[in-house]
Amino acid sequence: MRDIITREEAWALLQEYGSTENHIRHMLAVEAAMRAYARRFGEDEDLWGAIGLVHDFDYDRFPDEHPYSGARILREKGYSEEIVNTILSHGDTGVPRDTLLAKTLHAVDELTGFLVAVTLVRPSKDIRDVKIKSVRKKWKDRAFAAAVNREEIEQAAEALSVDLWEHVGVVLGAMQSIAGTLGLDGRLAAG
Repeated sequence: MRDIITREEAWALLQEYGSTENHIRHMLAVEAAMRAYARRFGEDEDLWGAIGLVHDFDYDRFPDEHPYSGARILREKGYSEEIVNTILSHGDTGVPRDTLLAKTLHAVDELTGFLVAVTLVRPSKDIRDVKIKSVRKKWKDRAFAAAVNREEIEQAAEALSVDLWEHVGVVLGAMQSIAGTLGLDGRLAAG
């Protein structure tokens, strides 16, 4: 049983299962946020980052079976139930989020998408220009990114014992630190 997953192993799974460019960017954003929280909580940054990177690796190939298909594949590859259950728990599977790792993955996952949406409506399309104030404004506008479950994000931050806007700041800062990797460094404004 393998109790860790490395970034290289996670990246290989993304490649093997044919993740799309946009989905890879999402997983990279979640990886960055997970690393930021690992630092904050004094946890294993490499493991937490790899979990963030791999959490949706199966989605593009098996969208109707996600995350169950990912869990099955990870089990077949010999990963521990702790890793498998963390991946399962980020979705609505009924698997409890009973570890700090699982709670954090759930808390950052959907928020990264909201922050991308906030970035893409800015004229600069550069996440480094996004401030908490503009995120708050969009958060209140329920018509903006209406599919994002704000209550779920709020509850997930609470489960981490982190104020919502502090949580937004941690995830935003992590994403800003890899703006170029995410394609959110203003290059989309030029096109």
